[in-house]
Amino acid sequence: MIKSMTGFGRCEVMEHDRKFTVELKSVNHRYLDAGIKMPKKLSFFEGSIRTVLKEYVQRGKVDVFVSYEDYTEENFALNYNEDMAAAYLNYLNQMARTFGLENDVRVSTLLRCPEVFTMEEQSVDEKELWTLLEKALRGACEKFVASRITEGERLAADLMDKLNTMSGYVSEIEKRSPAILAEYKKRLQEKVRELFDDKQMDESRIAMEVTIFADKICVDEELVRLRSHVESTKAALQEGGSIGRKLDFIAQEMNREANTILSKTTDLTISDIGINLKTDIEKVREQIQNIE
Repeated sequence: MIKSMTGFGRCEVMEHDRKFTVELKSVNHRYLDAGIKMPKKLSFFEGSIRTVLKEYVQRGKVDVFVSYEDYTEENFALNYNEDMAAAYLNYLNQMARTFGLENDVRVSTLLRCPEVFTMEEQSVDEKELWTLLEKALRGACEKFVASRITEGERLAADLMDKLNTMSGYVSEIEKRSPAILAEYKKRLQEKVRELFDDKQMDESRIAMEVTIFADKICVDEELVRLRSHVESTKAALQEGGSIGRKLDFIAQEMNREANTILSKTTDLTISDIGINLKTDIEKVREQIQNIE
């Protein structure tokens, strides 16, 4: 099972007039990089959220959004600060005496004074809150992982097609290589005839030159390694798991072998095939960057 590093998941849980909504979205990243945005009063849950997240995700830049709504009637309590009211009343009376003003202080006057009446949010059971938050978080994670798997299956299918095409290119180069030597030997013989005016040719010397040429352009080892890398990538895709880093390394090796083949060849046909091969390797590398 292959997972893409791109995904989205959302879950909403409401119980006892409290509602949690959790959303997750991600893009590719070399490691797991989680950014969590939630109400400040819930910040003490950040460590627990990260712990749960690691159960579902190994790689990717993941953004986690948590929202919380509390509809309980006991959520806030009205507090009356009698000492604060007494202090205000004392100063108002003092002002009336000092400036010879009429003292018209009423209850409504004190009601408007800051801190006489305050709304205080009631403390809640952290265990109860975490139970609801964890339920929403795991629900979002499950949907998030499911979306990654769906995208991963598409990636794997497309990669398999490209790998099969690459295997075909390798076979074409293998098939073409012997013909290059035959063509080179023929050109060499014709050149010798021109130079020596059809005199007796030294076949052993020609054979030696062909051998030297063959050593210079031989790409057998590169083709063997390239085919092995292609098959290893296919096997890893079928095996599944968190294989993104492994595939990225193999793709780098495939690119190295393709570059060597292009640098050695003097044949236009193989050069064209090699360029197509390298193009597909680059496409594979780009897609591998999205695999977890």
